Amino acid sequence: MNADVIVIGAGIVGAACAHALAQAGRRVLVLDARIGGATGAGMGHLVVMDDNPAELALSRHSIAQWRALAPRMGEDCAYRACGTLWIAANQDEMAEAERKRQRLHAHGVESRLLDAPALARAEPALRKGLAGALEVPGDGILYAPNAARWLLAQGGASIRVEHAKVDAIEDDGTLRLADRSRRSAPQIVLASGIEATALCPELPIRPKKGHLLITDRYPGTVHHQLVELGYVTSAHHSDGDSVAFNVQPRPTGQLLIGSSRQFGTTDPAVEAPMLARMLQRALGYLPGLAELNAVRSWTGMRAATPDGLPLLGKHPWREKLWLAVGHEGLGVTTAPGSAHLLAALMTGAAPGFDAAPYAPRGLLETA
Repeated sequence: MNADVIVIGAGIVGAACAHALAQAGRRVLVLDARIGGATGAGMGHLVVMDDNPAELALSRHSIAQWRALAPRMGEDCAYRACGTLWIAANQDEMAEAERKRQRLHAHGVESRLLDAPALARAEPALRKGLAGALEVPGDGILYAPNAARWLLAQGGASIRVEHAKVDAIEDDGTLRLADRSRRSAPQIVLASGIEATALCPELPIRPKKGHLLITDRYPGTVHHQLVELGYVTSAHHSDGDSVAFNVQPRPTGQLLIGSSRQFGTTDPAVEAPMLARMLQRALGYLPGLAELNAVRSWTGMRAATPDGLPLLGKHPWREKLWLAVGHEGLGVTTAPGSAHLLAALMTGAAPGFDAAPYAPRGLLETA
């Protein structure tokens, strides 16, 4: 197949880009080194985030696309519309929940406030004394590695996947592979997460390490994805270590527990002090976790940009190269919206929302 586009990376963002480009009539070659990255290490949450207008636009459009795709996805993609409860520990956080509700409502996202008794009825395992929560019923979860494979399979003959490591992007846009062969196409999409900096050192991306832990099977313990309202503050710290309460019910009956953030390390080892700090935070909301068996813990590296937004668009000086990188902890949520936006820009179509906030030029010129 003579490809119109080569996508570097077969994680959830690369797969979504390949899918969107195939839908637009392009023949796509996907090159993937099978290193594994954030797609396999993350929680697989689908959550509307609203700490700035650009993040809200991208996540809102993406969640709508996931909901449209869900009826066709295989059961192994584990999509569930479980919704999210943003937990308010006190009245100050309850006031923030109301402000969040107003922001979401202004953009057509359904949500509702739960007072303390309603929250206790919705999630009896939460500790007593919490002020309430904001419920966002349109949010969900999925198993991202299988969802990525499903997206690639939807392209049929229009998408071909080759397991190969790209060693360099040459000045004319030609890709040099580890086996010394070369690949070229009129357009190249770089969607390889934290590994993208090996090919484009100028990218203003740095790793943000995270820990996760999964329990044995305890069906019915938790019904929604549970996130503390302080999560946004923690998630966007630009320096230092932080933890936040985030627990997700998996379709298996297991509980997936997060989250932590660390800069300044690329060591993939599980660090007992950080894991303990994360679990202690979780116990402050779900005391019963102390009685559950843990099955496994692991880490992953998020690709973080200075402003917390992904880079989506044409590289300002590398010939043929387009970027879909820097999604940090929202790559699974925002993959379809990112792919829609990038495919529109690459094919000359009109995007469904403003592309300017994600344009690579500004960040690359100041990097």
